[in-house]
Amino acid sequence: MKTLKAVVAKYNQTSLILRILIGLAVGSVLALVAPGAGWVGELGSLFVGALKGIAPVLVFVIVASALAQGSSKLDRRFGTVIWLYMLTTFLAAAIAVITSFMFPVKVVLADAAQSDVIPQGLGEVLSTLLTNFVANPVSALMNGNYIGILFWACMFGIAMKNIGAESTKVFLANTADAVSQIVRWIINLAPFGIMGLVYTNVSGNGLAIFTQYGKLLALLVGTMLFMALIVSPFIMFIYLRRNPYPLVFRCLKESGLTAFFTRSSAANIPVNMALCEKLGLDKDMYSVSIPLGATINMDGTAIYQAVATIFIAACYNIDLTLADMAMVVLTATLASVGTAGVSGAGMIMLAMVLTSIGIPVEGIAIIAGVDKLFDMGRTTLNITGDATCAIWISKLERAKKARMEARANAKA
Repeated sequence: MKTLKAVVAKYNQTSLILRILIGLAVGSVLALVAPGAGWVGELGSLFVGALKGIAPVLVFVIVASALAQGSSKLDRRFGTVIWLYMLTTFLAAAIAVITSFMFPVKVVLADAAQSDVIPQGLGEVLSTLLTNFVANPVSALMNGNYIGILFWACMFGIAMKNIGAESTKVFLANTADAVSQIVRWIINLAPFGIMGLVYTNVSGNGLAIFTQYGKLLALLVGTMLFMALIVSPFIMFIYLRRNPYPLVFRCLKESGLTAFFTRSSAANIPVNMALCEKLGLDKDMYSVSIPLGATINMDGTAIYQAVATIFIAACYNIDLTLADMAMVVLTATLASVGTAGVSGAGMIMLAMVLTSIGIPVEGIAIIAGVDKLFDMGRTTLNITGDATCAIWISKLERAKKARMEARANAKA
């Protein structure tokens, strides 16, 4: 028993990032030497399942508790958050169109794919988003509908603030703390989950998957890196007037690695919230902005849809006009925002972008085989953008508060 306690203590004392890197290496080695050990992959499924399972409850109880205590400040900061989310998503789509024309990629057409039910235009996408606001709260929790979860959590918290007894509000606060503790326990086991996820990816696809569609992958990754390391930091510098890269690299290191292998925005909500908590940010702020970002902040998805659309157009020898390119930017931006609220996610929304400029939907078959690999990159950019924006706004507000206090002291 003492030996076990010593091992657990040593495990907890080791940096989480180091433990995750060890898990990544062990998972890769096991996949190459023992590809039939399916139980290793189950560790990844359990980890992702736990994160997805706890995330809706975490969002609901934290937002409801904050509002019930009367401490939530749903003010202009959230207007700034939404503006930044939409701005970066639009810029991501625009940059993807530019890089796709600068570095054109083309392959031989594959066989036609099965067509899914495609939303009939952006009106249907936006209608679906609005409908999700007022979806049944129980089904919203069960299905991970974060727009609906946020809406009902706000309604419940505001109502509880006005009519709830103090003991009830304390219970809500304790419940939020308890769920947060569960999240910390799950994240502490991330190295085993990452090991399982890496094992599944490598044993199922082999290392060769990383060389398939190499030029298209290089274009996609290059565009995403340009967005993550140049464009977003530049916008942050304009707002903060300080070096943004420590913040960017911190988010990539602690949030991006998990997002890459889980390939799930919902599963990474608890990871981002834990990062914000570790940095001592305002819980009222990040408890809303993080799940909101998982729904509407889709830089990676916008890049993927724009690059994929122009790539498929090239494969069909379709020359796109300037108006077509503008439509790709607009549709990819709005469709990426609507992706989280539409059944079928990225592929269905990509089909809508294709139809908006007259490209055959069957062209999706060209990239369907390697979509999982592309999904890793776009989820990573989506999720790290959520964490970066939450920290960014918090630092901006702290700087403003410090300036106001300095002015007040100067006058005194």
